[in-house]
Amino acid sequence: MKKLLITIDGPAGAGKTTVSRALADRLGYRYIDTGALYRGVALAAQVRGIDPKNDHDLKMLCSGLDLNLVQHADGLGLCLDGEDISDRIRTPEITMLASAISAQPVVREFLLDLQKDLGKEKAAVFEGRDMGTVVFPEADVKFFLDASPGTRARRRYAEQKSKSSQTLDEVERDIQRRDRNDSTRDVAPLKPATDAIVIDSTEMKVDEVVDYMVSQIENQ
Repeated sequence: MKKLLITIDGPAGAGKTTVSRALADRLGYRYIDTGALYRGVALAAQVRGIDPKNDHDLKMLCSGLDLNLVQHADGLGLCLDGEDISDRIRTPEITMLASAISAQPVVREFLLDLQKDLGKEKAAVFEGRDMGTVVFPEADVKFFLDASPGTRARRRYAEQKSKSSQTLDEVERDIQRRDRNDSTRDVAPLKPATDAIVIDSTEMKVDEVVDYMVSQIENQ
């Protein structure tokens, strides 16, 4: 069977991670969480006290970073300079910092080559925000997964309530702020690729989304 490169973009809380993992499992493909890479840079910047808008310092930071996605028994993890930081990058603070960091061209340039290298062998599902528009405009199949803001907030709240003290209202405000940041930034704004298959998952279960994606992939 032909190996495909599949991208799934969309806003925070749309269900990209759950769906991307499930689709990769269904196809026997690798799952690549590109958002974790930006979170890794954000954590490194936070630890070193670097202003997320300081291009010079961010460029110096990136030039010395060693970021690696690693496969654990329970899913994909991230190592920074040899240390597993998988749990440390999932806090609300790092989430918002990653949104700011991802708007900086020096960071996106640093991670672009790394992401392209990961896609060379295909047979992979890449989850992110600009996978189909910037990183892999030549991807075989592109999806843009969305849902209503309220649904996305409830999903994100349920996902992180064991790790965060944020209320549902606070989560929704963070999502709205991140939506604005991601969709209005000058570099690689969040938007569907012109040839992406757009899916509104507001009223859909995970299996229904994955079934629909598989049907679209089989039609290619």
